[in-house]
Amino acid sequence: MTVKEIADKLGLEHVAGLLDAEVDGVYVGDLLSNVMAKAGEKNLWITVQGHQNVVAVAALSNLAGVVVVEDLPIQPEAVQRAQEKNVNLLRTSMTAYELVAKLVELGI
Repeated sequence: MTVKEIADKLGLEHVAGLLDAEVDGVYVGDLLSNVMAKAGEKNLWITVQGHQNVVAVAALSNLAGVVVVEDLPIQPEAVQRAQEKNVNLLRTSMTAYELVAKLVELGI
């Protein structure tokens, strides 16, 4: 399933990226070093962080995209960097738990 298909089915707000990446799992966490060490390529990363280092980690780790939960702010620098690096960046009002439950229902 692509990031776009997931975004459409769950009503996620599209912030940046083409959304055409395939999703092959999910990683939930906020510690950047853990994400770099443990998230798999093509994973969709769920986090509360919305700064440009998140975009850098997503790009370096070849993640399918990043979803910022709880309608938390995403810094303009992060949006700009995501556009430059073509990192899929999304936002939702759901909590991480609610989003993961819906992703499980979708078979992710």
